[in-house]
Amino acid sequence: MDLTRLQKGLAIVLAVSTLATWAAAQEPAKAPEGGQNWRYGMAVVGDLQLPPDFKQLPYVDVNAPKSGELRLSDEGTFDNLNLVVDRGAAASGLGMIYDTLMKRSENEVFGTYGLLAEAVSYPDDMSSVTFRLRPEAKWADGEPVTPEDVIFSLNVLKENSAMYSGYYRHVTGAEKTGDRDVTFHFDEKNNKELPSIVGDFPILPKHWWEGKDAQGNQRDITRTTLDAPMGSGPYKIASVQPGSAIRYELRDDYWGKDLPINRGQYNFRAISYTYFSDNDVEFEAFRAGNIDYRRENSSSRWATRYDFDAVKDKRVTREALTNPFKATGIMQALVPNMRRDIFKDARVREALNYAFDFEDLNKNLAFGGLKRVDSFFWGTDLASSGLPQGKELEILNEIKDKVPPEVFTTPYANPVGGDPNKVRDNLRKAIGLFKEAGWELKGNRMVNVKTGQPLSFEILLNSAGMERSVNPFVASLKKIGVEARLRTVDASQYINRTRSFDYDMIWAVWGETMNPGNEQAEYWGSQSKDRQGSRNYAGIADPAVDILIHKIVFAPDREDQIAAVRAMDRVLLANHYVVPVFYSGEEKIAYWNRIAHPQTLPEYGIGFPDAWFAKDQAK
Repeated sequence: MDLTRLQKGLAIVLAVSTLATWAAAQEPAKAPEGGQNWRYGMAVVGDLQLPPDFKQLPYVDVNAPKSGELRLSDEGTFDNLNLVVDRGAAASGLGMIYDTLMKRSENEVFGTYGLLAEAVSYPDDMSSVTFRLRPEAKWADGEPVTPEDVIFSLNVLKENSAMYSGYYRHVTGAEKTGDRDVTFHFDEKNNKELPSIVGDFPILPKHWWEGKDAQGNQRDITRTTLDAPMGSGPYKIASVQPGSAIRYELRDDYWGKDLPINRGQYNFRAISYTYFSDNDVEFEAFRAGNIDYRRENSSSRWATRYDFDAVKDKRVTREALTNPFKATGIMQALVPNMRRDIFKDARVREALNYAFDFEDLNKNLAFGGLKRVDSFFWGTDLASSGLPQGKELEILNEIKDKVPPEVFTTPYANPVGGDPNKVRDNLRKAIGLFKEAGWELKGNRMVNVKTGQPLSFEILLNSAGMERSVNPFVASLKKIGVEARLRTVDASQYINRTRSFDYDMIWAVWGETMNPGNEQAEYWGSQSKDRQGSRNYAGIADPAVDILIHKIVFAPDREDQIAAVRAMDRVLLANHYVVPVFYSGEEKIAYWNRIAHPQTLPEYGIGFPDAWFAKDQAK
């Protein structure tokens, strides 16, 4: 149910997918009646992979046992079980207690199918979308899921979460339009993404949140809580040790367990998370067999520390899988906050990149296991390359006066280091860029020519394990008189500071689907720059980027969309809004032989944990 988080501490408990609808007319669903063009699912490009009468997802094992406990881990702490509010650190796994209107298949890039909703309908101009709820959909207390619940969920999420407020800003409201029908209205037409993304948010029980707890106190969805909330999903919260552990149990009475979209999934009788304050201690807990599954984010650890006995005798399996990245673009970067004056000049930001020696880091710390990121859509065919041509060039020519001239003349490339001569040349280039921006090296300090202010900033991190990857950058900057200080804080403080943009520089990750859309405004759009809680970490407010985001969202076809995405990629890179770092392009996982995955993994994911099961009782 939960998507693997690209970066601990920055991840959102319920990831909002960006599936859109290029209005491919899917075969109408059979159940609903009444003249509307009802569909059993939506696809971005082409047709849905599965027919209306599909029995299961292609990659699941419908004979997998419902047994065992999956023991997982996380780093940091938590103090909140209410995923609605932008306060506190939410517990891992909360997504397992909730259902959404629609659900995607990991075997498809562009397909999404009904979950709480049995059918969906929208007009040709996509000015609205209507979902028909399944009559059998029930909350854990047996009450039916109603249109009122859906409307309540949209409203409280938009009112209390900056992410949802920004993402659903074009949704003007929702209304009940039938006993089981709810219609969402939009403030613009022909935005092909809107009908689909409103199927992605968690549906919350209105009657539960507006009721009283066991002590007779009125519940308040606008506040953090450690009382276990109720949902309609496959799991319920069984126990909570605030800050240190949370345990979920499979609901035998889960209303949706026999739906084709769910068959062969949710196989563990229980799933628990144990929290650790240190990544190395977390690894040792896995090595000792106290944790069943580990996603390894350190290439050096992957190369050097998985030689213990359980790996040698195959009680622990290691796999490096590319599946999740076949349709996911990655930008992992050090992000200077342009809300700070020292980072407003693009030459300063470019100079920082010349001080980052990826080749040396990759060799000495990662044993050559990493690749340098050079696109905001790295790893996909959405990434720009070479010089712009065709439709992409046409789009850029329309905004030629608003973008750096090198967009048309010089393909983007990161500086290359790795040997003393290259490193020396790169640092000289950095000094030259600083000088052009009004800074000069005096003695052993880089200072502002006008004010005498030294160039000094703090890099905020949320894990001590990340320090080893940033320390070489800090040392390199010191050689040219720039003082960069590392500060590692706990998860709660980190989340609060990033939400309020209270940092000089952070380490961030953006994961991109193959269908970029409205979320691009949340990442790079001017309107999200000052909205606390947005993912515009860099503080970008660029008219050219805004124009390109609009072209992406309203592209008439896939060809135009790709051209607009690549054009935006070039503009973002040319402005040096971030210092791209690295990624492996693989999902490195290790797991004990107590658990297993289906024989065939999904094309664009690993099905974890939904399609996995307890091996010791597998048939």
